[in-house]
Amino acid sequence: MAVNCDKPERWKRDIALSVDLYNAWFLEFAPNTYREERVRATANVQVMLERTGYLRRLTFHELSEHPSVLFGLRMCTAPPIARDRLVGLAGVPRALVDSMEKDDCLPPQMNKAALERSIQKIIAMVTRLVDVDIFTWLAESRDPTQQEIYRAATIVADRLCGANANPIIRNAQERRQLSRIRAWLEARH
Repeated sequence: MAVNCDKPERWKRDIALSVDLYNAWFLEFAPNTYREERVRATANVQVMLERTGYLRRLTFHELSEHPSVLFGLRMCTAPPIARDRLVGLAGVPRALVDSMEKDDCLPPQMNKAALERSIQKIIAMVTRLVDVDIFTWLAESRDPTQQEIYRAATIVADRLCGANANPIIRNAQERRQLSRIRAWLEARH
């Protein structure tokens, strides 16, 4: 089959075939990817919850030791907040939030006093916005049950999965497309 760049009469049919091919692949691949990512994310959220005393012990020390938990903490709020929204609401440097989430570290050039003030602002904002419908034990000032912990971790993991699963699906689709193109080109030789 030839490339149809000069055959516009075939474009609509070829686009429909391409969409059908992608949809069939997506239905086979995406649900498993999402479920696998949610299992990993749930385990990570459970660790984060345990480390933070089930969100009752958000401290400068904890966020300094494990900066990447900020991503999960943003998903614990009602509504879940984007990085930019956190930066604006808390009044903290964008570079701090980016370093914490993307690089799992604190910016080394940032003054320690300013760093501590900024992280305290982040903690205050997360605490203010925490979703008490998910983390019911916080509003009731009690220890969570194992079932509540798992339920909360699964809900937060579900929120995280959209962000985590989409790049995985996109990258797999790209690999599939390149493989198909390679096979087509090799068949022409």
